Amino acid sequence: MNSQQHTEQSRLTLPNMLTGFRFIAAPVLLWLAWHGYGIAFMILLAVAFLTDLLDGLAARLTGQVSPFGATLDSWADVIIYLTIAIGCWWLWPDVVYRELIFVGLIVASCLLPAFAGFSKFGRFTSYHTWGVKIAAASMGLTLYVLFLGGPVWPFRLAAVICLLAALEEIALTLLLSEPESNVRSVWDVLKRSARTGR
Repeated sequence: MNSQQHTEQSRLTLPNMLTGFRFIAAPVLLWLAWHGYGIAFMILLAVAFLTDLLDGLAARLTGQVSPFGATLDSWADVIIYLTIAIGCWWLWPDVVYRELIFVGLIVASCLLPAFAGFSKFGRFTSYHTWGVKIAAASMGLTLYVLFLGGPVWPFRLAAVICLLAALEEIALTLLLSEPESNVRSVWDVLKRSARTGR
């Protein structure tokens, strides 16, 4: 087995396949939204959210945590969040228009850290901070509350949490001299810098 085959095989892991599901789900979600299948859209989206929870867990349990997997996961998140924004606009335009500021905050929270990472490092960052994990969970849960007729304030709060998580990611990009994967928080980086004197 040559090195290229070994690299390809090492990337065909259960965690990466779970992450890859979101790339496959994105065009299907857009198709469902365009054709007005709101319930099917929300069900498939729930499965996509579930794979987002399981891929990291699978990577840790199987010892298959890797920079490639972390980057793949970050790209999948951005694609799914943009798909959500477009799909929900097609399915529930009145709700999205009413909550446009908060929808915009969520979209910005996906794009701005990516732009910051590309500007400094020339690549996509994949920090996976606790803040991002909390933001993703809150956004995912409150999305269902919003579009199933519940109160709007949880979604608005989730949008603010997403923005705060994005600001932390941008701060990490400014603090770090090179990109890292799976950084828990700015606080951890500052503590490490204080210990090393850098």
